[in-house]
Amino acid sequence: MSMDISVAWNELKKKVSECQKCGLCKTRNNTVFGEGPEVNCKVVIVGEGPGADEDASGRPFVGKAGQLLTNILENGGNIPRNSLYITNIVKCRPPENRNPTRDEAQSCSEYLEAQLLLLHPEIVVTLGNVPTQFLLKTTQGITGLRGQWIDWRGIKMFPMFHPSYLLRNESRAVGSPKYLTWQDVKSLKEKIDTLQQGS
Repeated sequence: MSMDISVAWNELKKKVSECQKCGLCKTRNNTVFGEGPEVNCKVVIVGEGPGADEDASGRPFVGKAGQLLTNILENGGNIPRNSLYITNIVKCRPPENRNPTRDEAQSCSEYLEAQLLLLHPEIVVTLGNVPTQFLLKTTQGITGLRGQWIDWRGIKMFPMFHPSYLLRNESRAVGSPKYLTWQDVKSLKEKIDTLQQGS
């Protein structure tokens, strides 16, 4: 990693760790910046916000939903979790694990923008309504958008169900959210393989 990029990452992490732009800073234990390769990373996953486990550890997607996400990626798509960069729309836990508000997402958006600028991903996977609707500036729900490849600022965006939604919907029947997610992760793997062949 070049010195300039490394300095930029460190400055951004410091900014996030000290951020007080919205009320979420008052109730956090830790900011949750994100993790994964900071150079040559083709795929970024964007969730909603940290939960209790993430707030305690400072790492994204380490609770039950995170474990399910890892399982889906690795067993459903043969995509190693550590090959992706994983972050959230907001970097602090909303109280009671509620969804972040639009204002909170807006306050935090400069950090996600900076992460995307430094990473130059070819694919952004959005998990659930919050990041999908915020980035696409749409009110359309995830049920109608998931599994579609959408051109977003020259990046291929791929909305998927959030793993916490899958934890509440256990069925694996054809057409169920879990079934559709296993189809989606296969589509994601195919796209990643295509990009790797082209590079």
